[in-house]
Amino acid sequence: MKPPTKPKRIGILTSGGDAPGMNAAIRAVVRTSAYKRMNVVGFKRGFEGLLHGQMIEMNARSVSDIIHRGGTMLLTARCEEMLTEEGQRKAAGFCEILEIDALIVIGGDGSFQGALALSKLGVPVIGIPATIDLDIPCTDYTIGFDTAINNGMEAINKIRDTSSSHERCSVVEVMGRAAGHIALWCSLTGGAEEALIPENPGWKAERVIQQVIENRAKGKTQNLIVVAEGVGGTQALAREIQAKTGIEARATILGHLQRGGSPTAVDRMHASVMGYRAVELIEKNELNRILIYKDGKHSSLPIEEALAVKGKYTNEMYEMIKILAI
Repeated sequence: MKPPTKPKRIGILTSGGDAPGMNAAIRAVVRTSAYKRMNVVGFKRGFEGLLHGQMIEMNARSVSDIIHRGGTMLLTARCEEMLTEEGQRKAAGFCEILEIDALIVIGGDGSFQGALALSKLGVPVIGIPATIDLDIPCTDYTIGFDTAINNGMEAINKIRDTSSSHERCSVVEVMGRAAGHIALWCSLTGGAEEALIPENPGWKAERVIQQVIENRAKGKTQNLIVVAEGVGGTQALAREIQAKTGIEARATILGHLQRGGSPTAVDRMHASVMGYRAVELIEKNELNRILIYKDGKHSSLPIEEALAVKGKYTNEMYEMIKILAI
């Protein structure tokens, strides 16, 4: 008689910046694993927990009542030790000791670099893209982005109300260090006159100020300028606009407000599908891959191929913002 197959043992962690929908992905992984008779170990605080034995056994009840919650029940942290070869070998050693058949990493590009290093050391990995910045070029969607832009849009709507009452110019900084996707989407959905993003580094304060003056001459009583975090200088720009135009200008930095709150239906749906498919890949021994959403379909790519994809920026959305702001 053939001996029974040993149940697979899956590790899961969330790493880097938190993103709304991470909990939905964790829930999908754990419950799909339970259905398929696989065991799940959760590592707390990302790679930090893997390196220091901060782990919990998880089952279907472990993930009750979390699908609607922002943040991550497994907590997250940035781990400098994981950037070193010694730290990577230590993490791979722990996976071997714990008999982890595959490690699911939920996070962004930095987290996937850690996953790639582990895969080269013999640890099978699956990546689930979760970052509000939407800055993983191999996929059209990352968990948390939809919630972040909805949070930003709602905040901008409120700012526009009071800005209109006082005939102000509002300069609103949204998140996005090296990528302007949040700024572009918030600008388009919030009716902004200008979006300053890292992909268009040649902007000048004089041009923005001139636009504010021209808008006032056309009868616009309030202006909205959205600035990506990676551009910065938000407070200084507001002061300069007021000093040179006489128009009251206020700066608002939304910051981590955009990361929080209950994930949208879109984020919950994609996170659930990706969590489910991650376990499917492990069951089929299709390992060392990243889940992606491309051209309206969920699929996956080998991790090295996925991380080699370079982002391509086009001005189409920015030009649309400018046309609609006339």
